[in-house]
Amino acid sequence: MDFIRNFPLFTIVLSLFSGVLCMTLGGRKAKNYTVCYECVLIGLCAAVLWYTVQNGAFTYVMGEFPAPWGNEIRAGVLEALLALVFLLVLLCAVLGGWRFLRLDVEESKINLYFTLVNLLTAALMALAWTNDIFTGYVFLEILTLSSCGILIVREIGRTTLAAVRYMILNLMGSGLFLLGVVLLYSLTGHLLMVPMRGAIAEIMAEGNYALIAFSTGVLTIGLGMKSGLFPFHFWMPDTYGTATPSSAAILAALVSKAYIFLLFKIYWRVLGWEVYEALPIRNLLFLLGILGMIFGSVSAIRANNINRMVAFSSAAQIGYIYMGLGLPGGCAAAMFQIIVHAVTKSLLFLATPRLAEVSGDSLLFENLQGSGLRAREAGIFFTVGSFSMVGIPVFAGFAAKLSFAVAAAQTARPAIIFATMVALGISSTLNAIYFIRTVIRVYTAGRGGADISAPRIYAVEHNDAAALLPVSMPAVRRITYLAPCLLLTAANVFLGLFSWIVMDLIQRGLGMFA
Repeated sequence: MDFIRNFPLFTIVLSLFSGVLCMTLGGRKAKNYTVCYECVLIGLCAAVLWYTVQNGAFTYVMGEFPAPWGNEIRAGVLEALLALVFLLVLLCAVLGGWRFLRLDVEESKINLYFTLVNLLTAALMALAWTNDIFTGYVFLEILTLSSCGILIVREIGRTTLAAVRYMILNLMGSGLFLLGVVLLYSLTGHLLMVPMRGAIAEIMAEGNYALIAFSTGVLTIGLGMKSGLFPFHFWMPDTYGTATPSSAAILAALVSKAYIFLLFKIYWRVLGWEVYEALPIRNLLFLLGILGMIFGSVSAIRANNINRMVAFSSAAQIGYIYMGLGLPGGCAAAMFQIIVHAVTKSLLFLATPRLAEVSGDSLLFENLQGSGLRAREAGIFFTVGSFSMVGIPVFAGFAAKLSFAVAAAQTARPAIIFATMVALGISSTLNAIYFIRTVIRVYTAGRGGADISAPRIYAVEHNDAAALLPVSMPAVRRITYLAPCLLLTAANVFLGLFSWIVMDLIQRGLGMFA
């Protein structure tokens, strides 16, 4: 059984190897290989999760060089759980968006797309497992570059502009993160996270509070820019809204969460939670998280495009996570929100292109009238995702919001309780305004673009009878699309009904996280 300790490293190495291999394969072969090896990675992460639940966390020292020279991978219940969720969502995004990928990307470049997806997978796995802050920076850059690649591969004017903007902002964030790493290294003389924590405790005991606060602030701003923390969320609509559906699902559901998880590692494992709670950054994150929840939703209400609306809602959902990181006792709720948002947001971004496809390939709300009647499965999937985002019971979003409310209620600070409850109430109301409004629109027969001949032909006007006709797709493509969406829907309901199982795993993971 101790052989399982090698599996975290295998997930990284196999992903890097697969990226190189896909360069030599054809488009469909690259896709089939990627699906198969992602299933293998899911099995490896599931085995690590089982092992850590049974035996606790473990550290894998590469090359068996001790600190401070060696490099470490650390696996516990929380790391294994998030890595498993990341891989499951990634697999669903690849499968569910395959038919749209073939329309959006040239056949000769599909193998390049999966090369980038595999490199992105390696970065996700490395950020989940690494116990070295500089290794985190290296794979953070790989994640940034591969994310830009899967965005720009669509090659339309707006994706190019969005990719350039995304690249510039992310490079600024990476530069700030590297500056923070350099500052911490100059203060501590370590790059491994646990030795850094011991050195930081000594520095704090000597009264050098300002140096640690400044270094932490620089790191936080860098990763906040990359993950979409308010007010750095303005890049989300163009980035998510113009990407091919698989890329939009991956970027919105996974990439930003990997940045946040790395930041959480720094707070918990580098600084130590006692030091983090003593810094003003915690209160700032709480405030910015609440502002993101509200202003992200306000921007979503003003959107006239369904993809932009879903993208702006991501800014609001990211705000929930940062509010949890700033909330005393809210870390478990923040980690649960990462999982909930990954599952729900990927489902939404896989549902919207199908609704657009049967509406003359238009994402404008005015043309989506009745699209849920023409593409019934996509309408159901979008409704499930919308209800989850609003926080309707049975669905995952309700369990996430309830966990934040419980965490706030357990604090002894009335101001925090009041601010959290008010923010949850306002945000949920705003979510209901734009998501329920959209659900009503897609199920209301009337004037809208309808697909009557081919997926990419625009129809200007149709009467109610035409709008009620469902538009089918070939059986094989239908199964390829439905299977991952059904899995994400089932995961959403499971998280809503049995949230205590996942929360228990998260609490156990936090208990062994240091």
